[in-house]
Amino acid sequence: MRDVVRGMGCLVVLSMLAGTASLCARDTSQSWPDTPLSRTQALAELQTLNAQLLSHPSATLTLEQWCGAHHLAPVAKVVAQRVHGADKPLPDGARALLGIGPDEPVRYRRVALSCGGVVLSDADNWYVPSRLTPEMNRQLDSSDVPFGKVVQPLHFRRQTLSADLLWSPLPEGWDSGASLPPAGDKPLAIPDHVLQHRAVLYTGDNRPFSLVVESYTRQVLTHP
Repeated sequence: MRDVVRGMGCLVVLSMLAGTASLCARDTSQSWPDTPLSRTQALAELQTLNAQLLSHPSATLTLEQWCGAHHLAPVAKVVAQRVHGADKPLPDGARALLGIGPDEPVRYRRVALSCGGVVLSDADNWYVPSRLTPEMNRQLDSSDVPFGKVVQPLHFRRQTLSADLLWSPLPEGWDSGASLPPAGDKPLAIPDHVLQHRAVLYTGDNRPFSLVVESYTRQVLTHP
């Protein structure tokens, strides 16, 4: 009975906070039952999101469209929250990918991209400040505006280096006759991150200026 009352209280709070992040938000992954049908649906959603990310230059705008189409939040707006104090060294081979010498300054930025207070992606970004405008560098240094929105005036394009499913709800060979896992009596166990993209961004005049590694969380999966 206490759980029922608590649930009714959440509904009241939700109605009072329309248009804002919900104080009663839950982990959406907990709503996925462990059945062959839901496993198939989860894989279809991951493959659909993967295809959309691969076909658009801005992951931020793609996530906003995904958030709106799947009603993940009252307002489909993706915001970036800077993660400070977690600097990562430039990956091996990154200077060659960016077309820069050993002494060219490179900055690092890590953000969590969220929609309606739910984190959809963790993004690591190494970029060449000399290839951006002073105003862009100022925004990146002093604000939480997503990188893709800041550099949008560059009319950039994206070259994907890799796009990997970090988790598959179905076993290898499922599409060629392998047996599907039997249904379980607990929610489907989904890891924190389910998809990862590595990409280089190029300016309109074809100069590389950013290396990004985007790790998408299980919250991109909608309710089954």
